[in-house]
Order: sequence, then structure tokens, then C-alpha cells
Amino acid sequence: MLAVPPQHDTHHVDDTPGQTALRQAASDRLGQACNWVRDRHPEVAVTGDLLGGFPVPVLGGAAREARMIVLGSRHLSRTAEFFSAGSLVVPVTAQAHCPVVVVGDAEHISQQPPYVVAGIDGSASATAALDFAFDEPTSGGRRCGSPAWQPPLIMLNDEEVALHAQRTLLSEATAGLSDKYPDVHVTHEVLAGHPVEELARAAEHALAVVVGRRGRGGYTGMRIGSVVHGLLHRAHCPVITVPTG
Repeated sequence: MLAVPPQHDTHHVDDTPGQTALRQAASDRLGQACNWVRDRHPEVAVTGDLLGGFPVPVLGGAAREARMIVLGSRHLSRTAEFFSAGSLVVPVTAQAHCPVVVVGDAEHISQQPPYVVAGIDGSASATAALDFAFDEPTSGGRRCGSPAWQPPLIMLNDEEVALHAQRTLLSEATAGLSDKYPDVHVTHEVLAGHPVEELARAAEHALAVVVGRRGRGGYTGMRIGSVVHGLLHRAHCPVITVPTG
């Protein structure tokens, strides 16, 4: 799918030739993309839609009927995210009603055997992410559930007590999944440190890192959550964000 912004509304300049050229270039690019997929995956039915409108609302509208959206990332800086007309990742991720996959590094190499990392924090959005990580078929059979725990500056309880609480959270979150998905090997790992940095490090050679997404709305995408926002910048593997409900 490719969206072409509407023609400029001006009384002084006829923008029709420029708009025609833009649509032709977009059509050519869309055809190239479809052919690229057909050459590599001939068993997949591929269609290309050239739509008129601004990319973010067009993709957001398509997400209402889509099973998943896949976007490439140019790794824009946070400033560019807000001011660049070509910024799609954060606003589309914030608005989408379906899971969004963001691929940042085209040459990302996964480890063998392949694995998927799911970030857990006990919330409903984390539960949705964990369910997606198990239910979504991949070429790998391993899932690594990882709550990232950042120790406070002042510990009110013994650190081992706090770590035990995180391990309990992880065990409860994954309870029953091994029975439901017997072919999937699950590992538990409690990560101590900043959630973004630790999850990115754990997923360095993963097929993907899956995290929950809180809320939908707001063009700026501030409601996607700080961990999701951070991973979109930091992770080298694809980042899959899953909405609640």
C-alpha cells in the first residue's frame, strides 16, 4: 500500500503536472515492491494499492481491517519524528487497531535456533503481547519471557525479595502456555536495568521483540508508552507492538 498526498490547493500555481508525476513515480515504486515479493515468495498472493491521502490517516484507516501492519524504519531522531512530514512509524503505531511490526535493520541476523523475546510487566497490554508471541507462527520454536526490572535508587525491601516478586510475575504470566503450546520452548529471564536497554540487549539476535502498546490515539504517538517508543529507536531486530483488546 502506498499513499500519495493530495494536490496543493493554490490559486497561483497549477500543481497538476507535479501531482501526475508523483503518482506515476509512486505507481512504479509500488510495482517494484510487489514484484520483489513475488520473486522471493511466489506462493504469496500480493496486491498493491495506490491511494490518495496523507500516509498516516490512510494507513491508520487500513489498519481497522488489517491483521497486521508492517513498516520500515529510517531511524529518525525524536525531533524528526515530530517535524518530518515523512514520519510514519510512531503515529501509525499509536493509532493502529492491529499489531504493528517495525523493521529497522534490513541486515539483521537472527541467532540459531531462532527465538522471540516478549516483554512483560504484569499489565493487560503485556498479556496481549505474550499471547501474540505464542500464537503467532514463526520459523522458531523458542519464546523468552522477560520482565525488565529497574532497581530504585532507594530499596525499601531486600533486593532478593524484589527479584523474587519479578520471577513470580513472570511465572504467573506464562502459566498454562506450555500446556497450550507444547512445541514451544519457553525460557524465563528477569532483566535488571533500564527496560529499553535490557529488552533491546536480550533481543539483539532475536527474530523479534514483542511488547504491549497502551492506548491508541494522538498524532504525536505519545500514548504508545515510553518502552515501546524507546525500543523503536534502540532495538536492532523487528519490534512488534500489540494493542490491548
